Amino acid sequence: MFAKVLVANRGEIAVRVLRTLRDLGVPSVAVYSEADRDSRHVALADQAVPIGPAPATKSYLRVDAIVEAARATGATAIHPGYGFLAEKADFAEAVEAAGLVFIGPTPENMRLAGSKLGARQTLQAAGVPVVPGSEEPILDVRTAVRIADTIGYPVMLKASAGGGGRGMRVVPDHDTLLEDFALAQGEARAAFGDPTLYIERLIVGARHIEVQVVGDGAGGAVHLGERNCSVQRRHQKLIEEAPSPALPAEAASRLHEAACRAVSAMRYRNAGTVEFLVDEQHAFYFMEINARIQVEHPVTEAITGIDLIRAQLEVAATGRLPFTQSDVAFHGHAIECRLNAEDPDQGFLPQPGRIERLRLPGGRGVRLDTHLFEGYEVPVFYDSLVGKLIAHARTRAEAVAVMRRALAEFEAAPLGTTAPFLRQVMAEPAFVDGNYTLAFLPSLLPPDEEPDDL
Repeated sequence: MFAKVLVANRGEIAVRVLRTLRDLGVPSVAVYSEADRDSRHVALADQAVPIGPAPATKSYLRVDAIVEAARATGATAIHPGYGFLAEKADFAEAVEAAGLVFIGPTPENMRLAGSKLGARQTLQAAGVPVVPGSEEPILDVRTAVRIADTIGYPVMLKASAGGGGRGMRVVPDHDTLLEDFALAQGEARAAFGDPTLYIERLIVGARHIEVQVVGDGAGGAVHLGERNCSVQRRHQKLIEEAPSPALPAEAASRLHEAACRAVSAMRYRNAGTVEFLVDEQHAFYFMEINARIQVEHPVTEAITGIDLIRAQLEVAATGRLPFTQSDVAFHGHAIECRLNAEDPDQGFLPQPGRIERLRLPGGRGVRLDTHLFEGYEVPVFYDSLVGKLIAHARTRAEAVAVMRRALAEFEAAPLGTTAPFLRQVMAEPAFVDGNYTLAFLPSLLPPDEEPDDL
């Protein structure tokens, strides 16, 4: 294991990584912006280094400052968490060039995963089903029209260089494509510095299901089951669960095998996620690979008993998988709700400010990953995620009941959070039955809040 690890992140994921390092007896280093001087991750680390002003561009996105912090403190490896620099190949290369170990995928893995077209072509060659769509970069509307007219409407316009819903547009017909192409291209250019788009047929009535994988970088791969991530607002996940409801065991097995085949084809290293769309007949289509640990990894940890952060560390330290497929066993059902400092009644408006009264849920089957404490000032500079609530029980029905109880207990006054809204969502018949699709959450929101594009 490493002599010392620097965690190049903040918030709940920095706390999460630091706790595993403490469990393993590995000394740790935190980095922090001026806005995070009093944050929990700073207090939990063995050492902490300031890296700049509050804006992420001047702190958490500064490759030079983070690498220098590692050198100055004697860290031998860097864990990027998720977000910020986690999927930046240039960062991973800078870490390795400094003689340090990057705890994550290779730069080549990141570049391939970050190129939606490149990943699509690689996996298609490996026999992994892909959504019918473009096989070439799209830079002009005439090419887009030709391809869309061939594969049939409705289609999705997507940014080739990124994700998270930016540059993504649902196009129901030819005329809308003519109107929306320039808008999607502008969003892609603004978000990722690359206007290249690609087109996929829209899979109506689909579920978003992903498979957690760990690869050794030499073609070896193990899966840790699937997660259903179909409760989304504006293409952002709100609730995830494992295993996926309404997915027969045979279909899940085919999904797992395809994910491992994808990882092997890429010679992928470390933890990652292969994401699929699954239609009403349980046919599945590759969407993308997330080359990092994901926000929703705790539900997989809950049903497998495997610490995924530890697995990341072990793969990075040894170059070998820390377990075989036969070592992975599944127990019960787990659900995760993302807690955001947002007010759903005001269009999910962010709610920064000081927490004066904090009430945290607990009890059997409850896990809460958070960096909050009474007196903490939720900053305006970063993502509004303030915690992840995980419920684990023998059955899905029991896990739903545990989660609803835990959500009712959570309070971070006077800030508004998404907890009451998520509790209402979990009482909806479609969610209780487990038979929901990507169209589920949009159907509960006002028309002006969420267009009916799924």
